[in-house]
Amino acid sequence: MEIAYINSPLGITKIIGDEDGVSVISVSDVGINEVSKEIPDVLKEAVFQLQEYFDKKRTDFNFKLNPKGTDFQQKVWKSLLEIPYGKTISYMDQTKKLGDIKAIRAVASANGKNPLWIVVPCHRVIGTNGSLTGYAGGLPRKKWLLEHENPTTQQSLF
Repeated sequence: MEIAYINSPLGITKIIGDEDGVSVISVSDVGINEVSKEIPDVLKEAVFQLQEYFDKKRTDFNFKLNPKGTDFQQKVWKSLLEIPYGKTISYMDQTKKLGDIKAIRAVASANGKNPLWIVVPCHRVIGTNGSLTGYAGGLPRKKWLLEHENPTTQQSLF
């Protein structure tokens, strides 16, 4: 596994992956103060595309992903990839698309365990009433991401 740390508007972003794909993208407020001086070859495309995203030059990602999780989590994370850039859906809508409305807590839990921040866009899932709810990176980051992707429509959420 290779690791890189880059600056982002949300803090130091950690990227982990290997030749099979990127398995983790996360941002932390603690423990990391320096960015990587050199980016491992297997992570260069992910770093490039993330920088384009933050520069508003990219709305989707096409580097190889390799998140680790259960079959159910993988199914939930795959459904997140279907949410268009600049749009949001509710947890209930996501659960309905997955076929079992009784699984809403399990779906929300799987979203919370999403290891590929931003790229697998769990930030685009909001409460049924339009409120910002639950985000592993904190609600201020979720708000920032939604406003970054759609500065006009999202204002009504906050």
